Amino acid sequence: MEEANHVTPQPPADKTAHNTTNKAGRTADAASAGSSGSADTGSPADTRNTGPGRLLIAVYAVFAISATARAGFQILTKFSEAPLAYLLSAFAALVYLVATVSLAKPGRTWFKISVTAVLVELLGVLVVGALSVFDSVNFPHETVWSLFGRGYGFIPLLLPILGLIWLYRRRPAPQQA
Repeated sequence: MEEANHVTPQPPADKTAHNTTNKAGRTADAASAGSSGSADTGSPADTRNTGPGRLLIAVYAVFAISATARAGFQILTKFSEAPLAYLLSAFAALVYLVATVSLAKPGRTWFKISVTAVLVELLGVLVVGALSVFDSVNFPHETVWSLFGRGYGFIPLLLPILGLIWLYRRRPAPQQA
């Protein structure tokens, strides 16, 4: 992970192809002109979806697929047995899907969505994990987050912690006024 800290964006090989002319007639680099524009544009330094970030995205994608399949099967075949647990599985699948997409997309807005999704995931794992231990009557069947993700090797508990660390290390630079 340390190698990714030393990544520096490379300027375009042909500067003349990326220049724009502003109102004062001066030439400005398109990357610097775009950085003061929309907050949604990704910058060359936006490296959330490179290196170890790709592995994080892949793990989130696997969890999105597996949680969706599990929740779909549970809801379609035995919803009446544990409706709360199965609806929480569906919610977990949605959170994993949003986290996967937002981690893969560049830009400040997607970064904020990533942080929110990963925080919701961590809160969900902690709350559902604790409830499944102390209120097992409402959780007769396991969800992705039951018992802090025991059925998935506690990866659901570890994943948001790693995700938050990664997002902290890859947070966008403050906007210039």
